Amino acid sequence: MNLNTKIALIALTAICSTEAAFAADLNFSEYSKCCGTDLQNVVTCSEDSDNKPALKFTPAGRILMDGALFAPDKEGFSDGVAIHDVRLGGTATYDKFAVSINVGYVMNKFRLMDTYFSYKPDNHNTIKLGYFINQFGLNAASSSSLKPTMIVPISDTFFNATGYNIGLNYIYSKDAFLFGVSAFASPNNVIKTAGEQGKISVGGMERFVWRPLRRTGEIVQVGFSSWYQGAEHNAGTNDDGDIYTSPGFFDYSCNFPTKVDNVTLLKANINQAKGVLKISPELILSKDRFAFEGQYYFMNVDRRHGYNSYKAQGAYGLLRALILGEKSYSYSSSLAGVANPQSKTLECVLGYDYTNASDCKADIMGGISNDYSLTFNYYLNKYLTFRLRYSYTTVRHSEYTPDRHENIIQARVMFLF
Repeated sequence: MNLNTKIALIALTAICSTEAAFAADLNFSEYSKCCGTDLQNVVTCSEDSDNKPALKFTPAGRILMDGALFAPDKEGFSDGVAIHDVRLGGTATYDKFAVSINVGYVMNKFRLMDTYFSYKPDNHNTIKLGYFINQFGLNAASSSSLKPTMIVPISDTFFNATGYNIGLNYIYSKDAFLFGVSAFASPNNVIKTAGEQGKISVGGMERFVWRPLRRTGEIVQVGFSSWYQGAEHNAGTNDDGDIYTSPGFFDYSCNFPTKVDNVTLLKANINQAKGVLKISPELILSKDRFAFEGQYYFMNVDRRHGYNSYKAQGAYGLLRALILGEKSYSYSSSLAGVANPQSKTLECVLGYDYTNASDCKADIMGGISNDYSLTFNYYLNKYLTFRLRYSYTTVRHSEYTPDRHENIIQARVMFLF
C-alpha cells in the first residue's frame, strides 16, 4: 500500500468518524430534550433490563490546521500551512472502569496518545494505568489543543513538564483540594525495549492544589508540583562484542513557538547524569471576565564523576479577558483549572514566557529565551474553535542557536469532538 493510499484511508476514516459523531449528536440531542440529560457523543453498546451497568463508548477526535508567516529572519523558516495533528480514538466505560485508546497522525508519523485503563470507585478518587500525561502543573490536565495561547508555553515544553509517560497515577479531588501522585517510566519504553536502553529511566511526581474559591466569576487556586526521575541510558556493544550500558544522560529541547516549522530555540544535552529534580508552583486568579494564570519551573540535574550539576529555570504568565459572549470565567474541578469558554465567546490572551537553559558552571549553554504573545480565540461552538496569534520570540547565549529574534503570525482552525 503506497503513501497516497494510506493518506486517503486516514482521511476517509476521519470523515466517517466525524459524520458518525454528528449523527450521534443529532439523535441524542432529541432524546436530551425529552429527558433533560446530556447523552451527546455517547453510544450505549449493551444494557440489561435490571438496570445493571451498561457498556458505553464515547468517540473522540480532532483535526488541527495551522498557517504561519515569519519575519524578519527566514533562516530555517518558510511561510506555510500544516495539518499537524489528526487524532482518533475513544473511551469505553463499564460501571467504574474505563479503557481509553487514542492514536494520532502527527506530521506524517503515527503516534500512540492517551491509552490507559482507569478505575473510579467514587466521585473523588481515580486510579489510572497506561500511557498518558501525569499530573504536574497547570497544563497537565488539559489537552495541548485547548491551550489559550494556541501553543504550549516554551518553559513547559523545554522542561518536559507535560510529556507522555508510562505511569500509574492516583488522584484525589474533593472540595478545595486536589492531590495527584504518579510512579512512571520514561516514554522511551514505548519506542525502545528495556534491552535497548540497558537501564530504564523511572521516577515519581506529585501535584497538590488548594482552590479556596472555585465558582463562576471568582477563582483562586495555588498549587505545587515536584518530580524526580533517574537518568536515561542506552545499551551498546564494544569492540569485543560485549554489551554495555552508557552513562546516564538527559536531553531537553524545544522549538520556536509554531507547528508549521521546526526550528530549534533551546537545547541542553546533559551527560554523566544521575537524576533530575523539578519543582513548580502555580497560581490562578480570576474575577468576572478577567483571569491570570502563571507557573514557575526549576530543574536541577545531579551529575557523576565531579561534574557540576545542571540548573535551569523558567516561568510564564497569562492575562486572559473575555471580550464577547460569556461574561465570567468558570472553573473545572476535574481539570483543576479555568474551564474552556462557552460557545460564541471571543477571548484575548496576553502572554509572556522566560526560560533560562544556560548554566555557566555546568558548561552547558542551552540558551535564554523570551517570548511575548497576543492571542485571540473565538469559540464558535463546542466542536469548532478559531485562533489567531502574534508572538515575538528572542534567544541568546546558546551553543546551538545563534542570537536571533522572530516575529510569528499564525492562525489555527480546530475541530474537536
